[in-house]
Amino acid sequence: MTDVLASPPVAAGSRRRARRPRGRPPAGPPPWLLAAGLGLVGLTGLAGCRRDRRWAWAALPALAAAAVLGWTGREPRRPVGSGRLLAPADGVVQGVRADPDGRTRVATFVGPLQVPLSRAPIAGVVSSVRRVRGGAGAAFGSAGERNERVVWHLDTELGDVEVVQIAGATGRRIATFLGAGDKVEGGTRIGRARAGSRVDVYLPPGVTPAVRVGMRVRAGQTRLDRD
Repeated sequence: MTDVLASPPVAAGSRRRARRPRGRPPAGPPPWLLAAGLGLVGLTGLAGCRRDRRWAWAALPALAAAAVLGWTGREPRRPVGSGRLLAPADGVVQGVRADPDGRTRVATFVGPLQVPLSRAPIAGVVSSVRRVRGGAGAAFGSAGERNERVVWHLDTELGDVEVVQIAGATGRRIATFLGAGDKVEGGTRIGRARAGSRVDVYLPPGVTPAVRVGMRVRAGQTRLDRD
């Protein structure tokens, strides 16, 4: 077991390359590499249009896909917001649900043009990271409950805080940047899914949510809890 005291804190703006724990599947090529490949295909197609305009059928979709991947594949640096608990993802609040155990689940849907990075909602220590196999259907609604997911548990000043990355219809791959025993600050980048994914965070008992369904939130900046 990893000694939690041996892992230095990971800053919210840190670009440290995270190690991949043994047994964790790779997350596939990085978005920028896919964007570059599609851009090359698109430019080649545009060059071919001089001889045959039918090349445009390949060039234009490739360039459009490259632009989308280039935009969503960014890792924006941003100041960390104030509050005990912060949004773990960019997107729209899909649901706010009180559970029988006293916790409140806040579900955030990450749209197709939003950066699908997941961030720690609060400072603490990663106590566990568990991957649950599943499908790749629509992440919103009840269908998302059967999708591939990664379940994080953070040991924090408020107790255990659970964060769940849920894959969407664009693919099951979910990258995780940290492992059990790593210390994090609020706003730290902990993983990446793909566009159309969802990130749930469970507010501990006694914490009142400050967000509502339909509200737009920004990872690491929008406050989730109310004083």
